[in-house]
Amino acid sequence: MKETDVLVIGAGIAGLTFALKTANKRPDLHITVLTKTNREESNTRYAQGGVAAVWDFETDSYQKHIEDTLDAGDGLCDEKIVEIVVKEGPERVKEIIEWGARFDKHGPDYDLGREGGHSENRILHFKDYTGWEILRAMLEKAKTMPNIHIHDHYFAIDLISQHHLGRVVTRLTPDVECYGAYVLDLETNSIETILAKTTILATGGAGQVYRSTTNPVIATGDGIAMVYRMKGRLENMEFVQFHPTSLFNPAGENPAFLVSEAVRGFGAILKSKEGEEFMHLYDERKSLAPRDIVARAIDNEIKKRGDDYMCLDCSHLDKEKFTAHFPTIYEKCMSLGIDPFKDLIPVVPAAHYVCGGVKTDSIGRTSVKTLYACGECTSSGLHGANRLASNSLLEAMVFAHRIYEQVIVEIDDLKVQTGIPNWNAESTSDPKEMVLITQSWKELKEIMSNYVGIVRSNVRLKRAADRLWLLFGETERLYATTTISPQLCELRNLITIAYLITTSAQMRRESRGLHYTTDYPNKHDYIEMVLR
Repeated sequence: MKETDVLVIGAGIAGLTFALKTANKRPDLHITVLTKTNREESNTRYAQGGVAAVWDFETDSYQKHIEDTLDAGDGLCDEKIVEIVVKEGPERVKEIIEWGARFDKHGPDYDLGREGGHSENRILHFKDYTGWEILRAMLEKAKTMPNIHIHDHYFAIDLISQHHLGRVVTRLTPDVECYGAYVLDLETNSIETILAKTTILATGGAGQVYRSTTNPVIATGDGIAMVYRMKGRLENMEFVQFHPTSLFNPAGENPAFLVSEAVRGFGAILKSKEGEEFMHLYDERKSLAPRDIVARAIDNEIKKRGDDYMCLDCSHLDKEKFTAHFPTIYEKCMSLGIDPFKDLIPVVPAAHYVCGGVKTDSIGRTSVKTLYACGECTSSGLHGANRLASNSLLEAMVFAHRIYEQVIVEIDDLKVQTGIPNWNAESTSDPKEMVLITQSWKELKEIMSNYVGIVRSNVRLKRAADRLWLLFGETERLYATTTISPQLCELRNLITIAYLITTSAQMRRESRGLHYTTDYPNKHDYIEMVLR
């Protein structure tokens, strides 16, 4: 059993922003940061496009960024939260620049890119691996903070609450508290109890619930699933963003390689395999429409034409500027025999970002006492029914900062809970057949991809729910009788995520943002039903 002042689960941009600020302000605090693989691996690392922030006030404004975000969110954004993130965002970006993060420039000015749904150029970027650069700077900064203790290969199994003290906890219990987490040390294969005065959840997304995703293999929704089991409040899980343009690779790839939306912002045009443009049929903004519109358009064209993919045409772009801005994308295409200046780039939509998650307020508080959350695992109110491109890194930094400001005020009045039992592994044995886990994982991905993807229907959702119930029962029996492994825990978490997405989609009887159903194609039907 270990004790720490602050426990941070996740070492992406959200978790590290909080840890760095808190460690700098309070060098007396012991800050423990856990990551279930190595500290360089997180969803942050894979962010290509950049971070959206109002930078050039001669052409841009807070109001424009707010309006773009609200438009993309299709009526479900919290306007107060949108205003907070947009107006506080530039200061947070300046801070990571001070920490050493680099962004591309044209002379003395930043080279601001543009992506779908944005009315102005406001995306700060570093080549086409902005997330990697931000993470590099933060990890370098963390090395200078002796009170930040980053533990690699530590897998969080469950958050600890009154339930573990023998008290019955339900979703109606008003005072659920978080005391820390049970954690599997993957190097020693031992389960540790880590107790903390306050816990920060920054566990990222859940793209691995689908067959094709741009997310790394660690994106298994662990934080969201743990809060659900803890009886915490979640919302908007039906809104899963599919990035319109992952690179089509018939050999298969996990994660799918992302062709950044910034490529379309640079001037690339979506076309069919025959070279025909089609986005004008769906939205006047064409290839720069918001992601939900573009992903559905590509999905529809693929089904209508009977093709495996649509294409991006970059042949008319400046080669020198393109290769300087998108070196990773250019090299990846060339490695597969695709010359972006001679060939059309084959693209397909892939699961990319969960807009729902753990419900938080304006300072990152969850419904569970002493548990805060920030980043993709949350539903902060910023994204609504669809995330505006490059708003995610901004959201993570803004809420990490707000949580930091609250924690340093209250931390001295908090205590570590005593009497917590260690993990009980009695009456369990090593799994006899790993195929039970791997096959269930494959089945799960197929169920979600076929029935709960870009286009949904009541019949598909019902079929998904029925099959998920069978998988859930099988996996819970396996969990109850075998020793803990990361593969089993991830499967269990992904089944929970799949259940939450599916049941949330069943309850939303309208089409809005990222949730499109053939049974309720008009969102106004839902409004009229509620009014009746």
